[in-house]
Amino acid sequence: MDVYIDKPKCTGCQHCFDVCPVAVFAMKSRNVGGKVNPEANADTAPEDAKWKGVSDSSVKKKWDGVNDGHKHFENDNDGSSGGLSVALNGSACILCQACLIECEGECIHITDDTGTKYVSIYK
Repeated sequence: MDVYIDKPKCTGCQHCFDVCPVAVFAMKSRNVGGKVNPEANADTAPEDAKWKGVSDSSVKKKWDGVNDGHKHFENDNDGSSGGLSVALNGSACILCQACLIECEGECIHITDDTGTKYVSIYK
């Protein structure tokens, strides 16, 4: 199983981290010392889905200012939201798809062992 996050689309909502029963996801700071945090790109995301310091404008427009208790687009995670999700343990994925329905940024990509691809679609 391969799992990666399209980082520019990640809002930092932490839903994937919260619902995953096998701990595929970790929350990391977007930037460290004014530079892109190398840990933010520690999963298998292709080059165009890596964190380069800029959020996707359409996702940011949709979620910026939404007051739902999450710290959307914050640099650091406070334990409840903020930062970026990174699929550090994608091989543990059991394809329960809980993350796919909870992802606000629609940024999760899963490819199963047969090559079938799944992408998050927010409920």
